[in-house]
Amino acid sequence: MPQLALNRLRERGSTERAALDALLDDVLAGTLSTVVDGKPWVVPMLFARQGDRILLHGSTGAGALRHVAAGAPAALAVIAVDALVVGHTTFDSSANYRSAVVHGTLTPLPDRERAEALDALSERILPGRNAEVRPMTRQEQAKTLVMAMPIVDGEFLVKTRSGTASPPDEHTDAWHGVVELRTVALDPAPAPTSTAEEVPRSVLDFAGARVLA
Repeated sequence: MPQLALNRLRERGSTERAALDALLDDVLAGTLSTVVDGKPWVVPMLFARQGDRILLHGSTGAGALRHVAAGAPAALAVIAVDALVVGHTTFDSSANYRSAVVHGTLTPLPDRERAEALDALSERILPGRNAEVRPMTRQEQAKTLVMAMPIVDGEFLVKTRSGTASPPDEHTDAWHGVVELRTVALDPAPAPTSTAEEVPRSVLDFAGARVLA
């Protein structure tokens, strides 16, 4: 059983499912971790929440992915850094953030579910793109390992920090406060090999949203 309780600053922890879902739906990537041959294995991955599960995918040639797909315990960590908290000293400085760790066992999806899951991943990352390009071929699907991690109560922990810098406990003229951060989409840049005359709607909508998290 994973250790999910906080030993200090317990007020920052939450096991509320709504808080987890909101964070998972707000970020695009997380870090998947497991142990392979007694050594830690960590890889950043795009993901998508689909109801009560998290979808992940990668190459069927990746040995560590096959390891977790075979049932090895794994954990997915996600974080959104919302601001730098600039304290009156470096010791008192921090960050405002939303984070979560989800523990579980990944299950490879059967052929009949793979195409739908890959479409769901694409739709989460770039909504509308599926309708603009050809479907994945069977050969492409065969090269792709698609896995699902169930979201189970008691197997995840959300941790957040918000607010401004702590009041100084000493006399100081040092500035202290908050610098908010945002992830934004910039203008689309076509690849040198792209011959399309117009930027597709999915890309325009994504870039038009600007603020991603």
